Amino acid sequence: MPTRLKVAVLGATGYSGLELTRILLRHPQVEKPVLLKRSADSGIGATNLADIFPALSGNGGYPLQSLSWQSLKKQGVELLFLATPHEVSRALVPEAVEQGIRVIDLSGAWRLKQEQHRAIYGFKDEDSVTAADLTEKAVYGLPELHSDKIPNAMVIANPGCYATTVILGLAPLLLAGLADRDKGIIADSKSGVSGAGKEPTSRTHFVSVADNLSAYGVFTHRHLGEIAEQLHLSTSEITFTPHLLPIPRGILSTIYVQLKQPASPERIEKVYRDFYKGKKFVRVFQTPKLPEIQFSLHTNYCDLGFCLAPDGQRLVIVSCEDNLIKGAAGQAVQNMNLMYGFAEEQGLL
Repeated sequence: MPTRLKVAVLGATGYSGLELTRILLRHPQVEKPVLLKRSADSGIGATNLADIFPALSGNGGYPLQSLSWQSLKKQGVELLFLATPHEVSRALVPEAVEQGIRVIDLSGAWRLKQEQHRAIYGFKDEDSVTAADLTEKAVYGLPELHSDKIPNAMVIANPGCYATTVILGLAPLLLAGLADRDKGIIADSKSGVSGAGKEPTSRTHFVSVADNLSAYGVFTHRHLGEIAEQLHLSTSEITFTPHLLPIPRGILSTIYVQLKQPASPERIEKVYRDFYKGKKFVRVFQTPKLPEIQFSLHTNYCDLGFCLAPDGQRLVIVSCEDNLIKGAAGQAVQNMNLMYGFAEEQGLL
């Protein structure tokens, strides 16, 4: 039997980390992952992931180890997944690369090339030269746009969940030159509460979320920089507003675009189908059918649909995904598959 890939996951105690662990456990090309905990997690008092998530009970358990580069090398770990806070990933990735371990980082630590966008994180790098070098070399891990760069990357910056829906929704139009950028683009996005992470805040308490819908991060959300950079837009050309839905998971983005010239629904649909031909995890709905959150839940699909106004110039695009799968863990595994020459859909269907 061929040797299977040895991976480790740091941050398996969070929502995305748990989903990632579940996918890796069923992946036919991957050994049972090494699960790591940060020193900051020591207060949880658990030595096994099943103690935190009883649904994983059985099968010998899933022990949590402390992070040690020497131990990872001894265990033959080739790839490290980081489902950690941004600042933790920013500090650990240079150390992992120095050890010769490849990284797929689910945080925002390495997604942004432009300083004006990255400034929102306020990173304080101990070695600014190394950090700048890794920032330049890190590949933005959106397979539908960068599949040619992912296989040879040492560091993959897994995209943000909101950003994935907006970028995939807009990329075909912008690259075809159909969108009138001068008239502005609006991305109105709504996410389930798991997108805010496992640590509770006043905004994510049940009393605040239940029977409610709220906007937040208007003009300041961290994913705006990703959207602008990947689509080669200025932040003045797109207005992105995220909202919190009273549901556990899922994202629906409604994107409003003016076209330069009147077009037919058939032409718009062809643009999308041609762009995503052969892309296994983007489903383009036949107009006028639109995606819904329930269609993509617990899958690695991003679903796209649109409606075109009778004037042929006002276009509404709807983009849906599961924020924990295509928006995080599933996309990370999709990137891993490309990095190691596995079938892109392995472990994800």
